[in-house]
Amino acid sequence: MLMSPADRPLAAVLVSLLAAGLILASRRSPNLREGWTFLAALVKLSLVASLVPAVLAGEVLESAPLLLAPGLALQLRADAFGLLFALVASTLWLVTSLYSVGYMRAGGYVNQTGYFAAFAVCVSATIGVAFAGNLLTFFVFYEILTIATYPLVVHFRTAEALAAGRTYLIYTLVAGQALLVAIAWTQTIVPGASFQPGGYLAGQAAAPTLMVLFLLFIAGVGVKAGIMPLHGWLPAAMVAPTPVSALLHAVAVVKAGAFGCVRVVGYVFGVDLLAELGMAQVLAAVAAVTIIVASVRALGEGHLKRRLAYSTIGQLSYIVLGAALGSAAAVAGAMFHIAAHGAMKITLFFCAGAIYAKAHVEEIADLGGIGRTMPITMAAFTVSAFGLAGVPLVAGFVSKWNLGVGAIDAGQAGYIAVLFASGLLNVAYFFPIVQAAFFGSDRPVSLGDGGPALTAPLALTATAAVVLGIVPDAALSLYALAWQAAESVVSSTIGGAP
Repeated sequence: MLMSPADRPLAAVLVSLLAAGLILASRRSPNLREGWTFLAALVKLSLVASLVPAVLAGEVLESAPLLLAPGLALQLRADAFGLLFALVASTLWLVTSLYSVGYMRAGGYVNQTGYFAAFAVCVSATIGVAFAGNLLTFFVFYEILTIATYPLVVHFRTAEALAAGRTYLIYTLVAGQALLVAIAWTQTIVPGASFQPGGYLAGQAAAPTLMVLFLLFIAGVGVKAGIMPLHGWLPAAMVAPTPVSALLHAVAVVKAGAFGCVRVVGYVFGVDLLAELGMAQVLAAVAAVTIIVASVRALGEGHLKRRLAYSTIGQLSYIVLGAALGSAAAVAGAMFHIAAHGAMKITLFFCAGAIYAKAHVEEIADLGGIGRTMPITMAAFTVSAFGLAGVPLVAGFVSKWNLGVGAIDAGQAGYIAVLFASGLLNVAYFFPIVQAAFFGSDRPVSLGDGGPALTAPLALTATAAVVLGIVPDAALSLYALAWQAAESVVSSTIGGAP
């Protein structure tokens, strides 16, 4: 590419913003509209993937800062952790774009132009979050993501959708204000600071001040991360079209929240400082409670997408728990779980959408025999479901193993019991779905899997989940990036990268 590597993060952000305008201008030509979507997704992925060799070599690629005021600047940078998140988001956007075309056309839904345009803006904001070089830049893109997602949540414009949209905005905008206060306060303590591995707040303020500041940060990013009791918007948002649910759970919104938690822990405060303040223990306990309670709550949900939503809430707190434990293996497991969970959870939502598109079924009680009439769909569902439970040879096992090793390294082996219990609960709420699908009563008609645009994406993401479980560094070096980033934020490691 002609542009310098330092300019590519900005180009990756802008390409889908440009596509959003072209999509809106092509509303009378669906094929052209969707062509812009695919072209932008391919260019974005190419730009992001081109950064891997330099970042793996230890480079941190920074754009020229845009100075807003003395000590206030917007700046993009690509480090190992940000690149990992950007790779996950840009790869899954490409796959989700194909799925969205199949889903939206199969359902004959209205407002498709606005849907694809908002989707493009959301992914631009997500890449901006991934490549943000400081807290102010992070906040700007984080809030753009909030606003851009709203039209997708209320896409159907029903009373239920509008109510879910209001709930979503109330939670996320209030959280945004807490985050803004935290950022402004931090700016007064360390003016103009950029994200720094190991953090930059140690010794900069009194312990009580830092503790309150940390709670504000966690309130700000914890809503999107689904930390209980800040999770209430997430199950309600399942009224949106299924590709939007996939966006919320695997590509953008909740991952931006979990990513923000790790950024705050590892790059603003530092794991050592949080341990000294006693806040790491508090965060780990909250994450553990969220993992268990959300998993129990999922058991009681009969609606497929809502069960998946509570599953997401529990799984996201694996990431938070790993950051709180603070050892190299735990942080690496947390970071890799962004990719692992993304591949597995997007598969499950793709499957739920394909089932609805073909059979108009949303309740788990109505899934009897559907595995025999939609075998590819339910095979992909089964692989990803048990991957989330931590079954070996699927990506979830890799991140969960690292979290367990990291808990021992951190002297917190008791959290292995939380991971074990969570795995059992995952099996408990997924196994009845799989059992009913393959061994339940026969369906009255033979449906067959969805068309290629519905089936190919879920087959691809399920395959990716298996590949990442066997060869975690396949293709995009996600595991290596996770370890590189983890070791940079942990002052002293026990063991080391494999």
